[in-house]
Amino acid sequence: MKIQILGSGCAKCKRLEELVRQAADNLGLTYEIEKIDKVPDILKMGVMITPGLAIDNKVILSGRLPSLSELTSIITSYLAKNS
Repeated sequence: MKIQILGSGCAKCKRLEELVRQAADNLGLTYEIEKIDKVPDILKMGVMITPGLAIDNKVILSGRLPSLSELTSIITSYLAKNS
């Protein structure tokens, strides 16, 4: 699974990456993280407000920083719908 962090590298974007790693590790997932930090690339994915989160090129969150438990639920829900 490819998890993409969309953002310029601000504090919230870095925190989102930390939370994503924690959630994915807690779920026992095999994943790779890609950072998308160029504004044209972020806009191409349809994200207008960062931080953003995409899994396998599908945006699942943008514009806010979720808690670890919320992020775990978001990832679990995504996996259930796309497996």
